[in-house]
Amino acid sequence: MLQQSIAQNVLSKSEAISEMLQNNFGIQLAQNELEIASNNKSILNSGYLPTVVGTASAQYDNASDRRSFPGSLDEDGNPRPDVVIEDAETQRYNAGINVNYVLFDGLGRYYDYKQLKEQYNLTELQVRETIENTMLQLFSVYYEVARQTENVVVLEQALRVSKERVTRAQYQFEYGQNSKLEVLQAEVDVVTDSVNVLNAKQQLANAKRDLNVVLNRDLNASFKVDTLVSFTNKLQLEGYVANSKENNVTLLQSESQMKVSDYAIKSAKSLLLPTIGLTGSYGWNRINSPASAFFPGSISQGENLTLGANLTWNLFDGGGSIVGLKNAKILYDSQELQRKQFELEVNRDIANAKGTYENLLEIYNIQEQNVVTNKNNLERSQERLKLGQISSIEFRQAQINLINAETSKNLAKYDAKLAELELLRLTGQLLNTDF
Repeated sequence: MLQQSIAQNVLSKSEAISEMLQNNFGIQLAQNELEIASNNKSILNSGYLPTVVGTASAQYDNASDRRSFPGSLDEDGNPRPDVVIEDAETQRYNAGINVNYVLFDGLGRYYDYKQLKEQYNLTELQVRETIENTMLQLFSVYYEVARQTENVVVLEQALRVSKERVTRAQYQFEYGQNSKLEVLQAEVDVVTDSVNVLNAKQQLANAKRDLNVVLNRDLNASFKVDTLVSFTNKLQLEGYVANSKENNVTLLQSESQMKVSDYAIKSAKSLLLPTIGLTGSYGWNRINSPASAFFPGSISQGENLTLGANLTWNLFDGGGSIVGLKNAKILYDSQELQRKQFELEVNRDIANAKGTYENLLEIYNIQEQNVVTNKNNLERSQERLKLGQISSIEFRQAQINLINAETSKNLAKYDAKLAELELLRLTGQLLNTDF
């Protein structure tokens, strides 16, 4: 039951990646940008759909009117009386719908739409770059937890050896086989090793909190990590390097940006061509008029339907369109120069990363052999210490040598793995790696 609980508490590499993709703030922000780009490339933002505008209005008037007729006589020869109209109500109602559709705009919206689609592809690449960088950050911290975990084991083993040495030295002192100095020296080494273990455990706790930040979870969440490290086959890495131009995210973004700039040039050219559109409208109106001094009240109601076509050609806009086109072409040229610069820099970075990885891997292999040598040396030193052939100082030096060899091997192992991950990122294969 205890073994099952421990196994469940191990944070595997795949689980760490899954939590990172789901919880990391930087990745969530990048995904939001991708969603915005997806909305922008939809048909609703393309300009291909017509615009439909509905209008309606109602108006109510209430007025009083007194109309006089000075000098005017009625049929009986008397002065004509004033006509007074109180609370004369007028009601007006209007409703209409207007439709406009652009048949041709010089292909401007066509290239704008393609530009938005390519902008979405560019944003996808930017999200991928964010994920790759965050994954490198994740594993730099994950492997730091693994390294500190192994260092704690090494230092605890050294502490056990030192405690055993104290016990042995105490027995030998009691039987008169050595001096009190040997006991005191062994006790000093126990104190030193105890402090080293405490410091290593604190560094391990700090590294775990760093990992929890990357995964966006409780800072004090307790877990263990997988300390097993495997390296990618050399021939496979050579294949990745050979195909890096087609897979490196920086170069792919540069290619995508050039496509965006090319569509911007073509869209700018459309401003020099005419625009042809269709219009249509339907309207309904009703007017309820009150009686006046001369006319009885009336109701007026009507409908109208209008269809039309229009052609608009901006023959000269002061030169703005021409300047915009020129600037778009310059921007494209700049993008091409930048792409060449990126290609040169990426090739350099890959060459450096490959050399660094191979060097660190060789160092790791040397450190592994060094650990074997120092283990054998410590075992022989223990036997010679028991026989009194070496001093406790000489034994302690052999113990320190082994501690340094094992911690150096741990550092070399994870440094080599991180160098490999950087090489995989530069070749565009980091997200295709099975951890």
